[in-house]
Amino acid sequence: MSNVYLEKMCEIVKARNPHEEEFLQAVTEVIESLEPVFARYPEFEEANILERIIEPERQIIFRVSWVDDQGKVRVNRGYRVQYNSAIGPYKGGIRFHPSVNLSIVKFLGFSQVFKNALTGLPLGGGKGGADFDPKGKSEMEIMRFCQSFMTELYRHLGPDTDVPAGDIGVGAREVGYLFGQYKRICNEFTGVLTGKGLSYGGSLVRKEATGFGLVYFVNEALKAINKSFDQATVVISGSGNVATYACQKAQELGAKVVAMSDSNGYIYDPNGINLDTIKEIKEVKRQRIKEYAQIHKDARYYEGSRGIWQVPCHIALPCATQNEIYEEDAKALIKNGCYCVGEGANMPTTPSAIKLLLEHGVLVAPGKAANAGGVATSGLEMTQNSQRLPWSAEEVDSRLRAIMCNIYKDCAAAIDEYGLGSLVEAANIVGFVKVARAMLEQGVI
Repeated sequence: MSNVYLEKMCEIVKARNPHEEEFLQAVTEVIESLEPVFARYPEFEEANILERIIEPERQIIFRVSWVDDQGKVRVNRGYRVQYNSAIGPYKGGIRFHPSVNLSIVKFLGFSQVFKNALTGLPLGGGKGGADFDPKGKSEMEIMRFCQSFMTELYRHLGPDTDVPAGDIGVGAREVGYLFGQYKRICNEFTGVLTGKGLSYGGSLVRKEATGFGLVYFVNEALKAINKSFDQATVVISGSGNVATYACQKAQELGAKVVAMSDSNGYIYDPNGINLDTIKEIKEVKRQRIKEYAQIHKDARYYEGSRGIWQVPCHIALPCATQNEIYEEDAKALIKNGCYCVGEGANMPTTPSAIKLLLEHGVLVAPGKAANAGGVATSGLEMTQNSQRLPWSAEEVDSRLRAIMCNIYKDCAAAIDEYGLGSLVEAANIVGFVKVARAMLEQGVI
């Protein structure tokens, strides 16, 4: 990186956030992509747009006190980072997981700004969460926690201010409890959360959207290298909504998905993953994925989720969490003939792994673009809520597919326009330029 201004920004962000590893990783990746942008648009440097984008507009940290089933008072820490509202209200999920801290929430919110910009919808970026683990908790404990969390957060939300959704640990159940408490406190029924149940304003295809969108984007990218999902062997990490519905759509396009995982380990089924079994285990029974091997005798379960990247495949779809593909995993994928990594999670591939994959000609579909289907359909849910009109599954899916295809077209055009080497750089640039222009036009705020 030869641009002095960009080097200075790297130094500033490291000095201000010295212990926030995930956040620094996310910011550095974007900054390293922006040299051709600042060469073309000196006005961005003059207005110090980059430093303003890096610093969140608002960071909220709060205590969440709740009572467990034994009557004991428990305390967790809650977060909401309202990152950037240049092109619309803050939009981004809420994550409940023991690993949640300010660095995680800031990295997610920062990435969300550009992801949302790529969709073409008027959505700013934000993210939230708590270091609460829903696993092992009763329904009543989860409800009480969600109600306490929303009792503090509600004052910072609104359909035209900040519209959260779900993320890891926050599914339809948790969104329902959060929404119910918001409605109870504010005495209003508005589209202030997305991912809601279909009985109270949710959108068809929202549950499937991130997984479907991932496959739609990757499928477009594969066309450029004369490949497709048809007859391809696919490995997918995770077994939540993103992984499950990426598996479904990949299978519909003719792929053979042979492995999936959860945080404990992974399953390998040489006959191809039976999706009905996965849905029964994870969505109905809420069990661990190892149960799959008890039902399908040719399948094998292996402890440790990292081992999934040793399974030979043509297409790898990391859909679990950040930094799950390391350099040694990338080496295994390359050795075993993988020609595409499609990121269904936020920042699932480490910088050194991405570098290695690109050097060996592996197509990398970056999460900012490939993972945008969920928030795109959340934006469509917001539109339906505003209109007080539900759309059919076919209409939502058609709009989702169009959005993902347009994201790919914009990224592909940026590669030609700026002379870039990958979709990773292109996604960063397309999202950044849109937000930067909006900020420039709105003055110093």
